[in-house]
Amino acid sequence: MKNKTFDVVTIGNAIVDIINPTGFNFLQKNSLVPGSMNLVSQSESKNLLSQCEPKEIISGGSAANTAVGIASFGGKPVFIGKVKNDKYGNIFSKSLNNSGVMFKSIKSSEGPPTATSIISVTPDGERTMCTCLGACLDLIESDIDEKIIANTNICYLEGYLWDPPEAKKAFKKAISIAKKEDILVSFTLSDSFCVDRYRDEFIDLIKNDVDVLFCNEDEIKALYHSDSINNSINNIIKYCKILVITKGNKGSEIISKDKNFIIPAIQVNKVIDKNGAGDAFAAGFLFGLSNNFEINQCGELGNIAATEMITHYGARPQKKFSDLLSDYKIKL
Repeated sequence: MKNKTFDVVTIGNAIVDIINPTGFNFLQKNSLVPGSMNLVSQSESKNLLSQCEPKEIISGGSAANTAVGIASFGGKPVFIGKVKNDKYGNIFSKSLNNSGVMFKSIKSSEGPPTATSIISVTPDGERTMCTCLGACLDLIESDIDEKIIANTNICYLEGYLWDPPEAKKAFKKAISIAKKEDILVSFTLSDSFCVDRYRDEFIDLIKNDVDVLFCNEDEIKALYHSDSINNSINNIIKYCKILVITKGNKGSEIISKDKNFIIPAIQVNKVIDKNGAGDAFAAGFLFGLSNNFEINQCGELGNIAATEMITHYGARPQKKFSDLLSDYKIKL
């Protein structure tokens, strides 16, 4: 790719994660489907929080997590999102800056508080999210900086951004700029329930605007109402340059027009928390893609990042991804 100022600009919901290790009874009591992402009101969030004993409070948000992962590889990412000038907003922005991510946003002085997500982690490592979008709802078209997008190799957007109506407009503006500037557009489906909400719109987006699509097995099945991943792959690859499917402990599959790679998972002794694993995989893949790695090598970088992520609580790396590469005989 061209030598731009930034590797990747990621655009998404700016969220602070409240990590809640819990049993399955908590999910049952609150009618929560394991592994789901649920949008909740401020009052619902307060009610859930009153039942929790949080282990950690960590900056999160899918696209922001990916930006931090790219920086952890030594890349040059930018994140665009919206927070309020409040306690959680300050936690979020400080965390990004300390991680080496340029945070392009103006903090709101009025309106709803910075978004939070109560992430309940059950003993199997699965995460169930209850997200109050708060200030994310105020992301608007004017927050999208055309100069930033024009000076990056890849524009990466999360499906969760489709929920707030104004943010959806900002999403579309970012794609329009990227297409005009011949910037690669990458999109993650985010969540099977998100796919259920916007199936037809997502399919239209993939057909017309997406170059690189990220999803897991549940999401790709949900997209075409099909139990056959192969049928969904055949539909998507007509339009996308690259399709990336993460498959948990079965590894991942990387598909382009003329190549197909199966990347085996790296085994770990114990999975602590799956939260952020997909975001980390995207970070490794996009970092590699921006730096002209072959797509199978991009998948290997994604594997390394996702493996580190599942060995601890929280969706941000505890070890620098770049420091792990020598263990796998990879040189940047």
